[in-house]
Amino acid sequence: MNRFLPTIVFLASAAAVCGQGLAEEKPRESPPPIQDNSFLMEEAYNQEEGVVQHINAFQRMRGGEWLATFTQEWPVPKQTHQLSYTIPYQRIAGDSAARSGLGDIGLNYRYQLAGSGETRFACAPRLTLLLPTGDEKKGLGSGGLGFQVNVAMSEVLSPRWVTHTNVGGTYTGAAKNERGEEAVTRSVNAGQSLIWTLRPDFNVLIEAVWTRSQSVVGLGKSGSQDSFLVSPGIRWAYNFSSRLQVVPGIAFPIGVGPSRGERGIFLYLSFEHPMWNASSQ
Repeated sequence: MNRFLPTIVFLASAAAVCGQGLAEEKPRESPPPIQDNSFLMEEAYNQEEGVVQHINAFQRMRGGEWLATFTQEWPVPKQTHQLSYTIPYQRIAGDSAARSGLGDIGLNYRYQLAGSGETRFACAPRLTLLLPTGDEKKGLGSGGLGFQVNVAMSEVLSPRWVTHTNVGGTYTGAAKNERGEEAVTRSVNAGQSLIWTLRPDFNVLIEAVWTRSQSVVGLGKSGSQDSFLVSPGIRWAYNFSSRLQVVPGIAFPIGVGPSRGERGIFLYLSFEHPMWNASSQ
C-alpha cells in the first residue's frame, strides 16, 4: 500500500487539475460520456443498437502471475439483448515452475432488465457458459463445463457520481484438478464501485471486489479461498467524428483482509464504434 500511495496521490492531483481546467474551459458540446468501461466489475449498460465494443484487459499481480483477456460485445440487434465472448490467457505460478496458456473461454448473454445509460437506474443480469478450454493439468482451467450468473446494477447519484453493484456465482459440476480428481465447485462474488465523473471523458474510480472460490482438493472434495481487492484507478476517452470512442485506463489492485499483501497493476483499453445504422423508430 505504501508503495502505491505516491501514485494514488499523483492520480488524485491530476484529477483535480483536470477539474480546474474544466471549470475554466466551457466546450461548445460535451463529449460522449464513458459508460460500460469498468475494470474489475460490470456496469449495467448493454451496447446500443449498431454499436460494438472490443475490450482488452491485462492484470499483473505481485509474484509474476498475470491475466490477459479479450472481450467483444454485440447487441442482438438492439440494446435489450447482448451477446459477447471472453478469451483469457494467463500465467500462473506452479509448485515447480510458472505455466502460461489459454484459460476457460466464456460465452455470455446479458439482458437489459431495467433502464439504460440514459436513466438513473439500470439493471442487467448475465448468464455465462464457461467452456473447459484451459488445461486443468497445468492449473489453467476448471476441467469441466461451468455456468455463471452475475447481476449488475448501476445508479446515478448525481451528475458527478455514479455507483455500480455486482453479485453473482459460478457452478462447475465436474471440475478437475491437476491430478485428475473430480468434484463439484461453487464460487460467489460481490463488488461495489464508485465513479467520479470529473468530466464526461475523464473519470476517477474505485472498485472493491470480493470472491469466494472453490477448487478441487481431492476426489469429491473442494476447498474454499477468499479474495478481496480494492482497486483505485482512472479512465479517459478519445472521441472521434466517426463515433469511434477509445478508452484507456489504469488501476492499482490492492489486497486487503484475506488478500493482504497482494498488489498489482491493471491496464485497460477499449474500442467502441458503430457497425451498422440503428433502425428508425
